[in-house]
Amino acid sequence: MKTFSSNYHWLAAGLVAGSTAFTPAIAQEDEVTITAVMHSGLRVLDPVITTAHITRNHGYMIYDVLTAVDENFTPQPQMADWEISDDGLVYTFTLRDGLLFHDGAPVTGEDVVASLTRWGDRDSGGQLIFDVTESLEAPDEKTIVWTLTEPFAPLMDVISKQSAVPPFIMPARVAATPPSETITEYVGSGPFTFNEDEYEPGVSVTYEKFDDYVPRDGEVSWMAGPKEVKVDRVVWTTMPDNLTAINALVAGEIDYIEQLSIDLLPILEAAPNVVVEMRDPLGYVTIGRPNHLHPPFDNKLVRQAAMDALSQENMLATMQGNPDYYNVCGAIFGCATPLGDETGSEPVTGGADIEAAKAKLEEAGYDGTPIVLMAPTDVVSLMNQPVVAAQALREAGFEVDMQSMDWQSVVQRRAQQNTIEDGGWNMFFTNWMVPEVSDPLINVMVNGRGDDAWFGWPDDPEIEEMRAAFVKATTPEEQKAIAVDIQAHVMDNVNYIMMGEYLIPQARSTALEGMIPSPVPVFWNMEKTSE
Repeated sequence: MKTFSSNYHWLAAGLVAGSTAFTPAIAQEDEVTITAVMHSGLRVLDPVITTAHITRNHGYMIYDVLTAVDENFTPQPQMADWEISDDGLVYTFTLRDGLLFHDGAPVTGEDVVASLTRWGDRDSGGQLIFDVTESLEAPDEKTIVWTLTEPFAPLMDVISKQSAVPPFIMPARVAATPPSETITEYVGSGPFTFNEDEYEPGVSVTYEKFDDYVPRDGEVSWMAGPKEVKVDRVVWTTMPDNLTAINALVAGEIDYIEQLSIDLLPILEAAPNVVVEMRDPLGYVTIGRPNHLHPPFDNKLVRQAAMDALSQENMLATMQGNPDYYNVCGAIFGCATPLGDETGSEPVTGGADIEAAKAKLEEAGYDGTPIVLMAPTDVVSLMNQPVVAAQALREAGFEVDMQSMDWQSVVQRRAQQNTIEDGGWNMFFTNWMVPEVSDPLINVMVNGRGDDAWFGWPDDPEIEEMRAAFVKATTPEEQKAIAVDIQAHVMDNVNYIMMGEYLIPQARSTALEGMIPSPVPVFWNMEKTSE
């Protein structure tokens, strides 16, 4: 398999150029605003209730986390330092000084306990930690003690992860919201505050510098280190048409575009005031998720038929066009990661097998029940998958009802377990950063806890036994062997359909400097200069 890091020399050159300090030519305006076009509009504001990237990005703007991984995937202190007992059963966290919520209240241990408890009910890895939790308590305002019934060696890795779902810390009164319901108050302790008065769901969202935020010390690395806000406001505005956004960037009307269409890159090559770069060299995976609750995908044979009908090469070529920007890869944990393995992936990496798909549908007794395929129309990296899939599934004998909607409607609808007759769904496609899927504790799609699993809700005791064994494994070799077993199981049971890896570039104005090279786009430590 090719590695993405060897490509995109001109993008890398842009990244190097973008790290050079600028000297403002004229005085700054009194208020400095960064205007960004993100990959999707924001409608869901609860970063625990969904894994949607735009909601995660929103979470990092207004909330903070106890610990965070750096670019070496090593947990670092953020809101708290920690100690671990010699027997691996007691984790003691101590909050650093100066932590305040946006309403002026101090962050306390009680807030942390409530936030972690709510997060642990929703998060795939968090559920496993709470399976072996004896107690989680705050003996005083600055101390949190997490006591386990048995060692859970990856605990710090799980609570420090970048994404899907980070354990953001909220006030205890907000975290008391049942995990099945969305929060209605948006008070964090992060570097920005949420301007609710200027919020237009799906259209525009405004964040303002939190003047009382105290950055921690240390070196900036991914989500770890000091979060210093150097602008007054950040505005996310929605422009579903990528060409419109590109023209606005060239004209200086916006400052940043999170996702670019590959075929439109030549427009930007000659723009002197724009830098195109790859801020996430690890790339993404794209996947199809069947709904295991309802016919016909409650039948494994039908899920296998769907996988037989799909081809990674066809999907990725349609998505990206240029083969330099995609990688046929059947490893559910990523092809370049320590746990990457492609066992059992031939049905998707070897090309579509329509005849095999037809045979499985016949064996399953598929009766032509239409499958509802949700198709987002406003996200560059998600528009093509449903179209390609619908054609392939129809060729295999499926009846397909492809329903077009914006991505945030998909995000809201996929969380509902309604029957198809009552507005439910059968399949959707989504994307993940490779670090989000790189092991069985972080990868939410291998959660097999039925109603407590991720959207699609597979009830899969066998995979849960394997995930529990992964936690108890004492060597990398044992972990890898279990990961290979999980890989083979997912390919046979079709918990989801792995559709390969891809890269997507971003663009920014040359007036922006100091943007952290991170898979998650963040707006602290960034300055906007006048040219």
